[in-house]
Amino acid sequence: MAANPKQLYDESIRALPPKERLQLAALILDDLASAAEFDDAWTEEDMRDLAAFSLSLAPAHDSNNEAS
Repeated sequence: MAANPKQLYDESIRALPPKERLQLAALILDDLASAAEFDDAWTEEDMRDLAAFSLSLAPAHDSNNEAS
């Protein structure tokens, strides 16, 4: 077996026709997608960043309202 992914690709996969390489890529991506765990929860750092960004917009928003 190949020592690393690049060597594996060069020795085994590069020789495949493009259609078969695309099928292999799809299989790999499907496998990775099913193994990935997605967490929609917000961390404390995410909430602090959102609060800081929102507060940074407040002065610009207030000055726009005063000009009306």
